[in-house]
Amino acid sequence: MRAIRALAPGGPEVLHLDERPEPEPGPGQVVVDVAAAGVNFIDVYRRTGRYPMPFPHVVGTEGAGTVRAVGAEVDLVPGAPVAWVDGNQGSYTEQALVSAERLVPVPTHVPLDLAAAVLLQGLTAHYLSHTTAPVLPGQDVLVHAGAGGVGLLLTQLAVARGARVLTTVSTAEKEDLSRAAGASAVLRYDTLDDLAAGLPAWVHEHTDSGVHTVFDGVGRSTFDGSLASLRRRGMLVLFGGASGAVPPLDPMRLQDAGSVYLTRPTLAHHVADREELLERSTDLLTAIAAGRLDVRIGARFRLADAAAAHRALEGRATTGKVLLSVG
Repeated sequence: MRAIRALAPGGPEVLHLDERPEPEPGPGQVVVDVAAAGVNFIDVYRRTGRYPMPFPHVVGTEGAGTVRAVGAEVDLVPGAPVAWVDGNQGSYTEQALVSAERLVPVPTHVPLDLAAAVLLQGLTAHYLSHTTAPVLPGQDVLVHAGAGGVGLLLTQLAVARGARVLTTVSTAEKEDLSRAAGASAVLRYDTLDDLAAGLPAWVHEHTDSGVHTVFDGVGRSTFDGSLASLRRRGMLVLFGGASGAVPPLDPMRLQDAGSVYLTRPTLAHHVADREELLERSTDLLTAIAAGRLDVRIGARFRLADAAAAHRALEGRATTGKVLLSVG
């Protein structure tokens, strides 16, 4: 079978298409014929060495496909449609070896490419809006990168919960996509000379006294503006660092900003329990099947073109989800 491995820490050029032995499932494991694999920033962080990983390694944490073979103590049958995020030994591959505990069933009326596209970013949007900072009717929230994979889904979930959503984007095309997802106001931050000053000024023009919550997956370049955009006792949810890591913070800045709150959650701590994983994934897949949640696949690449997919993602040349079409 073919798989994409990162041979050493580095840029997209370290991704290499290799022939690998077909995996054999052990107890509690499942081999899945991969239909599609999600391309995510965590894959980039692991490829570059920012997140520790052994090298070489098969890249990817997310995918969907059909069960090919099962190990002992696994209650699944060949041909069953499944999806996963983490719990696997790489997803950029024709056959993935996945822990059965991390697999979620995919309803037959949900296409596998949509299942592969929604899990990581959809589960992230779900825990952010339902658990970390539960969105309430009448609230104002700010979502950065509103036309990205998480941004489009988070906007829809927040609007469905009764919030008014403000977003930031970088192009006119992305502004249109963000508004279509339900954003009430959209800021083209590429038009600002000083984001740290311009962002809160814009937010205060569109709200009474700032937003209740900022969902910030961008990090370094937006952090100061995000903090200044909060209303008194608001919450800044920093869940990613697409522009780089945020420098160490003096806690007194939280007091000076209005006794605001800062949290840095991660998906792993919100789906570690299988019951919670199934509850969140069922919510998402049911919403997709019912037409209440739109999943935008912004770009598709062949497995062999994984390096091009990483370049597109890192260059912010995409909207919505980036997928590798495998099967």
